[in-house]
Amino acid sequence: MKAQIAISKATIDRLPLYFRTLRLAQDEGIDIISSDELGRRLSITPEQIRKDLASFGQFGKKGVGYYVNELKRNVGEILGLDNHWNIAVIGIGHLGVALANYQNFITLGFSLVALFDQDPKIIGTTVNHVKVDDIACMEEIVKERRIQIGIIAVPAAFAQGVANKLVNAGVRGIWNFAPIKMKVPDSMHIVNEDLSVGLSSLSYHITRK
Repeated sequence: MKAQIAISKATIDRLPLYFRTLRLAQDEGIDIISSDELGRRLSITPEQIRKDLASFGQFGKKGVGYYVNELKRNVGEILGLDNHWNIAVIGIGHLGVALANYQNFITLGFSLVALFDQDPKIIGTTVNHVKVDDIACMEEIVKERRIQIGIIAVPAAFAQGVANKLVNAGVRGIWNFAPIKMKVPDSMHIVNEDLSVGLSSLSYHITRK
């Protein structure tokens, strides 16, 4: 691997797409894949794919292509998926339940180790073999189970408070599904998934099609 250099956000954002495509190719029993074929599957130019990958090292063999298993492992290591992160979902409503049941967490190297809610009717129930704990105990459990990533699926009014608790408990990253902009320390990495923004964008494009 090369020494650390500045990598563009666009390149980093494409890495999970490469990983997913390589995983699907692996499932199809494909041993070697070319940048042309990767590009066809992703609608990305082969030149861009080669440039992206070259930012992290020398992969593949000229005239042959990329060995699927090897490149998938290398891209997974770049993404940090070999770290086996412990994750927790906070807010066990419809969205929280769907996230807790997401089967690809395991295949991506994430371990769902805790669920939290404040509703007495939900606390104590089980989703995907994980018991729902009281959100009042979240900080203690996050530290105890060494949870590095918190997934926020609570209503917007409660989201900042949950984020504050996660920061205090020492998580390293937050995946936020609440439709608000969080205030977190600069050292905390946060990814926002606002479903309403995505749908509104889709509505815009199909309205003008």
